[in-house]
Amino acid sequence: MDLRPVPGARERGWYLALMAPNVKGPNYAWLDPSRLYCHPQGLQDCVSDLLQPFCGDTIDLVAGIDAMGFILGERGGSGGGGGGPPCRGTLAHGRPRAGAAAAAVLHKGFLAIRKAGHLCVETLAQPYTDYSGRQKLMEIRTDVLAPGLRVLLVDQWVETGGTMRAAIELVERLGAVVAVPRPPVPAGVAAICIEDSEGGRWIRARYKCAHCVPPRLQPRFDRHQ
Repeated sequence: MDLRPVPGARERGWYLALMAPNVKGPNYAWLDPSRLYCHPQGLQDCVSDLLQPFCGDTIDLVAGIDAMGFILGERGGSGGGGGGPPCRGTLAHGRPRAGAAAAAVLHKGFLAIRKAGHLCVETLAQPYTDYSGRQKLMEIRTDVLAPGLRVLLVDQWVETGGTMRAAIELVERLGAVVAVPRPPVPAGVAAICIEDSEGGRWIRARYKCAHCVPPRLQPRFDRHQ
């Protein structure tokens, strides 16, 4: 596979060009970001950009949404000195040091928010409608989150917002905090793209958010072009 050379400037979002278009029709998402994860520098810069807005914030735990949110949120291999909080040391061009994914960079634990039927422990469930309009059920274990715990929620993409909103509701029903967009901001929501949909706007209005799409490209992503 052609992983493409790393550009000299490495402008914010350069790695978005690594994503692959849908070639299988309307039953699939319009774009497949997973090729980005195969590019070592692309993955590091993507996670670095996602964490930059939370520099200096208190984050107790990273939670990823089944299944692609596990890649960006989950613990991965570390680079350089083992990965530290995103403001502790920088790479070239002022980028925070990043390992393979958010939990590793932050030195925090990782909580998997699962589709129903995969966890053999006591869980809390939340129904939701995904980007394709299908009704689904999401579950979270009840023995990790505690009142006041500050959680960074990570997913690959926010299109209609239904999946992320269900995850937020699960976290908050257990008393943990996803945060509001005003100081102090302990955590929030991170995804490669948060589309300008009704659900995306609902999330942006209520929570501190981070994404990787530059403003000049956002309209194209909103139109799925």
